Amino acid sequence: MQNLSDHIMDIAQNAIRANATRVEIDVEESEARDALVLVIRDNGDGMDADTVQRVTDPFFTSRTTRKVGLGVPLLKQNAEATGGRLSIRSAPGKGTAVEATFSRSHLDRPPVGDIAGTIVLLAAANPGMEVRYRYVTDKGTYTFSSGETRTFLGDTPLDDPEIVAALREMIAENIKDIQV
Repeated sequence: MQNLSDHIMDIAQNAIRANATRVEIDVEESEARDALVLVIRDNGDGMDADTVQRVTDPFFTSRTTRKVGLGVPLLKQNAEATGGRLSIRSAPGKGTAVEATFSRSHLDRPPVGDIAGTIVLLAAANPGMEVRYRYVTDKGTYTFSSGETRTFLGDTPLDDPEIVAALREMIAENIKDIQV
């Protein structure tokens, strides 16, 4: 995974496989604190304590189609390479929260990547799921909600090509306005 958007997509796909109907993605970036914090929460099936302990092991996966699960271990490695950390809170029936902290200015911190494209893809490809993205910086806060957007658009689906392009541009511009 070459950027944080790839990690976001991977964790969100885990949430989808865990029957989540809501995924909340927070990115907090502070130049003043030299921190970038990524938090992904879902209301999916959750994990028991043993699974939470094992999920950072690259040779553990709950999937039956392969014998390794590299997404969470790579996120942990990337966070720790910058002096940060990874924490996971989860409980059966209560969902999961994954939090990764990074030193924002550290040379080894992966770039954020195409976060606007990632958020729009998640929202457009999962019409039954609420996707909420919040970006917080020293300059302000921007929030996108797929539910609010669906309400505004009425019968026009989020996967309409013109809507996808417009949403991607809107999210990217709002991020740019408060980026540090």
